[in-house]
Amino acid sequence: MAKTKSNPRKPNKKWEKYDTSGGLKRKNKFCPKCGEGVFLGKHKDRENCGKCGYTSFGGKEAPAKEEKASAPAQEEKK
Repeated sequence: MAKTKSNPRKPNKKWEKYDTSGGLKRKNKFCPKCGEGVFLGKHKDRENCGKCGYTSFGGKEAPAKEEKASAPAQEEKK
């Protein structure tokens, strides 16, 4: 039987998850369910956790709603 050529292993790309210029900065967000150490994968329209399956849709943060500051009712006690 003839020997088959094995495919060479691809290099590990863990260095792409960090930015080391001026200090350590993570490029992706952490999963809120799994905690620190598990990154969310970036897709075109969502971010997904490969471990637990958590998905957040919409790459942009929703603008915070402005709450109207209502004057508290002052009660007089006699």
